[in-house]
Amino acid sequence: MTPCGERFFSIGVNVLDGGDKKPGARERNSYTWSSFHPSLDAWIAATRERLGAWGFNSAGSWSVLPQDIRLPSIPNLELGRNSRFHWFDPFDPATEAEMLRQAERLTRPFRGSPWRIGYFSDNEVGWWNGALFNYFIRARAANHTKQRLIAMLREHYGDNWQRFAADWVVPDGVASFDGLLAHERELIRLKPGGAGIHAVRRWTGIITDRYYRLVRASLKAADPDALVFADRLPIYYDPVAVRAMAPHVDVITTNYNVDSPDGWLAPYFFEGLKRLAPGKPVLISEWFFAAHENRTGNVNNGHLMTVRTQAERAAGAAQATRNFAADPAILGLHWFQWHDHPPGGREDGEDYNFGLVDSLDRPYARLIEALAQANGEIAAIHARSAQMPARNDGRSIPKAAITIGDKSLADWPKPLSLRPGIEANPGEVPFGEFHLAWDNAGLSLALIAMDYYDPMILAVGNSFPLEEAFRVDLAIDAGAGPRRFVLHIVPPRVFPPKRAPAFAARLCRIDGASCRDVPGGKTSYFGSDQPRITAEMALPWSALGLSAPPRDGVKLALGATAFHRSRWMSWGGRPVEELMNDPASWRRLSLGPAAPPSANQVVP
Repeated sequence: MTPCGERFFSIGVNVLDGGDKKPGARERNSYTWSSFHPSLDAWIAATRERLGAWGFNSAGSWSVLPQDIRLPSIPNLELGRNSRFHWFDPFDPATEAEMLRQAERLTRPFRGSPWRIGYFSDNEVGWWNGALFNYFIRARAANHTKQRLIAMLREHYGDNWQRFAADWVVPDGVASFDGLLAHERELIRLKPGGAGIHAVRRWTGIITDRYYRLVRASLKAADPDALVFADRLPIYYDPVAVRAMAPHVDVITTNYNVDSPDGWLAPYFFEGLKRLAPGKPVLISEWFFAAHENRTGNVNNGHLMTVRTQAERAAGAAQATRNFAADPAILGLHWFQWHDHPPGGREDGEDYNFGLVDSLDRPYARLIEALAQANGEIAAIHARSAQMPARNDGRSIPKAAITIGDKSLADWPKPLSLRPGIEANPGEVPFGEFHLAWDNAGLSLALIAMDYYDPMILAVGNSFPLEEAFRVDLAIDAGAGPRRFVLHIVPPRVFPPKRAPAFAARLCRIDGASCRDVPGGKTSYFGSDQPRITAEMALPWSALGLSAPPRDGVKLALGATAFHRSRWMSWGGRPVEELMNDPASWRRLSLGPAAPPSANQVVP
C-alpha cells in the first residue's frame, strides 16, 4: 500500500545507477551517463521520464539514491557481507553487535526518505547446504560456529560416534566428536546409501535462522519503519532456509529465471514458497530476457533465459509479466537491468543483452512496446488473480509434437500438460513439476525442478553411485502390462573450475534387478545444470508393448527423489517405491486431443 492507502504493485528496474563510472568507460563502449547527458542529474531526469512512459514505477537494487531518482526504492545493503556474517564465524558473540553497527551505517543514506520502502539485506546468498557444512567442518576448533556444528552432530546422532560413522567417511585418525572438532582442513564425506544428508540440511536451518534473526533485529533497530525484504534468493531456494526466513521478513524476495521462452513460470516454485512461508507476499527482485540479436554485441554466455530475436524477447517478456501478475501472492517484479552488459561482459565475465536500452542508450523498441502494454495490464490482472481458474484437472494427456533435444520447453502445451496434485513427503514441499504429452510416436515427459548437489559432499569412487542421483520414476500400463522406467540425473565426478558442470540424463527400464536401456527412448537435459533441473524424455509406444497409441488411455504413476534421497515427491503423495509397486493405485488417463495454438497463453 502507498502512504495514501492505495494498492501498489512495484514494477521496478535494477541498476538505475548511471552506468560505468570508471575512467575509459566511453572507450570501452560501456554504458555511462556522461556519454549522453551533461550531468548525472540530467540523466536521472530523462531516465525517470522514460520509465514512467514505459509503465515502470520503482527502482530496484544498485540504483542511485531514492531521493535522487524520486521513485519508490528498495536498496540492497549487503548487510551480511559487510558484517562478515557469511563464511567467517556467524556464531561469534561479536557478530550481533557488528551487524547492528553495520545496519546503522548502511541505512544512514536512506533513512527519512519518503521514497525508501525497505531494504534487501543481501543478494543471492544461496544457502548451499553442502558448501555451508563443508566450510565449517574444516574450520579451526576455536571457531564458534564449528563448535556449534559439532554440538549439532552430537545431538543429531545421540552422541553415538558409531551411528555417525555409519553415515560419514572421516579422515584417518579421527575417531570421536572431540577429534572431529580438533581436525582442520580435510572434509568428511557422505557415505553412499547413508542418511547423513539430513544432518547437512539441519545445519542449514541453524545457520539461516541465525542470519534472519540478526537481519531483522538490526534493520528494525536502525530503521524501524522500513520493510525487511531479505536476501534476494538466487532463482532457487532451499526449503529449510525459507522456513527459517519466514518469521523474520516482511516479504519473501527471489530472483527468477523464466522457465520457457514463451514466459512460462513453473507453478511448483511459487506454491512451495506459499506453503513454506504462509501469508508472506513475494517480490520478484530480478528477472530478465536476453536475445542473441542485440546491438551491444553481448554473447549471452550462460544458462539464463536467452532467445534468438528481439521479437521473441519482447513476446516472452510480456507474457511472463502477465503470468507473474496472475499470482495473487506476488506484489512486484523488478527487471534486470536498465542497460546491457558492456561489450565483452562485466568484470565477472557475465555478458548478456539484459538491457531495456543498449550500451548507447537506445531503447529496444519491440521490448519496450511489449512491456509497456503488459505493465499497463498488471493492476487488472492482479486484481482478478484470486479468481483465476485451475489450469487442468489432470485427467487427460494432451496431444503435442514434442522435439526432444531442442533444449526448450516452448513446444509443450504447459497449462494442459502440467500434472496437478504432486505432493511431497511429510514436512517437505514439492521440488518440481511434471508434464506429459503424447503423439503417434509415443509418450513424452518433462520435468522442471530444483535441487542442489555439492561436488565435495559425497564419497565417490570410480563411478557415481546411482542411488545418490536425482531420479524420476515413471510406471505405466498402456494395455500390455505394467512397466517401470527411471530417469537418473547424474552429476560428473569432477566439476570444471570455470564453467557449468555437464550433468547427464540416463533413461532405463527396470527389469527385475537390472536397469536396461530403452530402445528408441530419448532424453535431454538442459538449462542451468543446477540447482535448476530441466529435462525431457520420450518413450516410443513399442517400449510399452504397443505398435500404436492405446485407444483406452493409460494407467500411470509418477514420482521423483532428490539427490542423496533427501526427500521425495509423487503424484498423490505416496512414497515413490510404494506407489510404483502398486499398479492398482495408478491413475487412469485418457489421451486427449491436440492442444490448441493458444495453450501456452496462461493469462489472456
